[in-house]
Amino acid sequence: MLTGGPGAGKTAVLEMVRHTLCRHVLILPEAATVVFGGGFPRREDRESRRAAQRAIFHVQRELEVTGDVPRPAVVLCDRGTVDGLAYWPGPATDFWASTGTTAGEEFDRYDLVVHLRTPTVGYDHANPLRVETAAAAAAIDARLEKAWRGHPRRVLVEPTGDFVDKARSVVAILLAELPACCSRNLESSLRRPNHHAPVTPPPDPPPGP
Repeated sequence: MLTGGPGAGKTAVLEMVRHTLCRHVLILPEAATVVFGGGFPRREDRESRRAAQRAIFHVQRELEVTGDVPRPAVVLCDRGTVDGLAYWPGPATDFWASTGTTAGEEFDRYDLVVHLRTPTVGYDHANPLRVETAAAAAAIDARLEKAWRGHPRRVLVEPTGDFVDKARSVVAILLAELPACCSRNLESSLRRPNHHAPVTPPPDPPPGP
């Protein structure tokens, strides 16, 4: 599972690997994009924010159910259920009571958590849907770090001056989790000349209010 604050490059990394992984790996869409892209109201009042995060939580759960149906070797999630805690307007205990689960139960859903940290310098405002300031994005990233802190297999990928270097770090982590055929495909694609050229990552859609 990949997570990270706004502007971390998560979506760009997923797009990078999507074109090289074989049929044994299934990449799920981001639940918040499904929810808000489908017209769910996006308001700033407390109850609307809570309703949105509950909706995202349950859509994420059901996306994971559908991901297991074809029995892929690996299901790669674009965020996880615990991410909602970073956007919840209230204490963590309130979030877990509202969703009817616990942090431990949700941690057990994910074999590996890869957290791409939001850059403190060079934050990307290109996406018109990204409403956060650089300071707000950093605060969300810090809350995500805290939310996932208890997961037994969590890797933090710090920002670098070169997005390709950051992407390579994530890919190296994923290689260890992939079937051999996918690992060969991904390693081969990274050796191609076009992967050494500078890349401008596409912007991440914001996952919550």
